Amino acid sequence: MVTIIGVRFRKAGKVYYFSPGKLKIEKGANVIVETARGIEYGKVVLGPREVKKSEIVQPLKSVMRLATKADDEKEKKNKEKEMKAFQICLEKIQKHQLNMKLVDTEYTFDNNKILFYFTADGRIDFRELVKDLAAVFKTRIELRQIGVRDETKILGGIGICGRPLCCHTYLADFAPVSIKMAKEQNLSLNPTKISGVCGRLMCCLKNEEEAYEELNNKLPGVGDIVTTVEGFKGEVQNISVLKQLVKVIVTLENDEKEVREYHVKDLKFKPRKKREKVAMDTELKELERLEQSEKSNLE
Repeated sequence: MVTIIGVRFRKAGKVYYFSPGKLKIEKGANVIVETARGIEYGKVVLGPREVKKSEIVQPLKSVMRLATKADDEKEKKNKEKEMKAFQICLEKIQKHQLNMKLVDTEYTFDNNKILFYFTADGRIDFRELVKDLAAVFKTRIELRQIGVRDETKILGGIGICGRPLCCHTYLADFAPVSIKMAKEQNLSLNPTKISGVCGRLMCCLKNEEEAYEELNNKLPGVGDIVTTVEGFKGEVQNISVLKQLVKVIVTLENDEKEVREYHVKDLKFKPRKKREKVAMDTELKELERLEQSEKSNLE
């Protein structure tokens, strides 16, 4: 087991592990560490804890020191310099008439490098821009092209739920999101209703995916034939996943049809997993039959 702390360098950014060494470091403290980019100023978001060596990406670097008042002041000045650098870069982009949108600017703590984050529809030749920026700032310049999801994560905003965006407040990484998740939750497939501020599928579709999958596995599908508690057979018209209620079109003894609502416990049907297995087995048998048929034709 290894003792580590978790440090974050940007709001809602990734958490990186460092060794606290002999220092007494608590959650919420600011620390100075060495990274691949140089000396960095970060905030401790995970207090000291024991983890397995297999969970650590080697080499595990140690914290250099707890941030002093001088370090805090330098970080504050860096933030002010970032705002000025942003404006200067905007002017240079307009001067070179480049089709790119500047999103954010970041100074490394030791001022060894300035990073400019931008979005663009395609590849941008910014070699002349880099020369101009290097002449102004007299340090290393890096222009990094990012996607619309990363842009939204940096800028933030309010979602359709009325709350600050998940990606800007706490999501460290973007989880894969698919239309299948929206279907599983019986949501409208209208792109405007299931897309976030970034124009991509909403990250929160992932939050309830497992719960809906488990609940849906206990329910029949729309169009399935079920047997009710009274012994009637009927076709499923609609389902309420969270309430576990099913609306069934039943045929009564006088051949009249009627829509009745039942709790899933009052119905008999083939579970979804079994139905999927049967469908898969049927597909495999069909493939085998086609292979046999092709062999017979060749013979």
